[in-house]
Amino acid sequence: MSVSLGPLPLSQMVPEESMRSWGQWRRTENIMANSPLSLVKEKFETKAKLVEAVQKLATDALWLDRVNADKGLGRISNAKLLRLHASLEDAKGRFGSRAKLIDAIRSLEKRSKDDGYKTRLSAYPLPRLIELHDAAAKRATAAKKRAAKAGAKTPAPAKKAQAKAK
Repeated sequence: MSVSLGPLPLSQMVPEESMRSWGQWRRTENIMANSPLSLVKEKFETKAKLVEAVQKLATDALWLDRVNADKGLGRISNAKLLRLHASLEDAKGRFGSRAKLIDAIRSLEKRSKDDGYKTRLSAYPLPRLIELHDAAAKRATAAKKRAAKAGAKTPAPAKKAQAKAK
């Protein structure tokens, strides 16, 4: 039987799980995300077409116009325009209008009769409203799960306790 005294390969010296946590050892973890400019070129070809797409989606039903009239949407960064386009498409697809989105938030938060809350929400920009809706929906589902879990764990009273109650 011969014993090798040479150095061991790295894969034998370090367990496989710990190698996964080292980013420099694995090339697949170092993939860079596409830049906003490359995303604009990939999806819309030019920034002008992206601005046109945002302007088409930014109707009065969805959008509060807070853009500087002198500069316009053309001066906004590509990343912001991409996020704005994504949030406008999401809101139009899920809700259709700002009013429906605000009503959905009010019903999730159980404040459907609160008019002051409605006026405060109507001043918020669309991306913030979408974030509020998603957070309220997450809280509502968590509360339902907690209520179902608490209802299932409630033990039945013992027979001895029921007899004493009578």
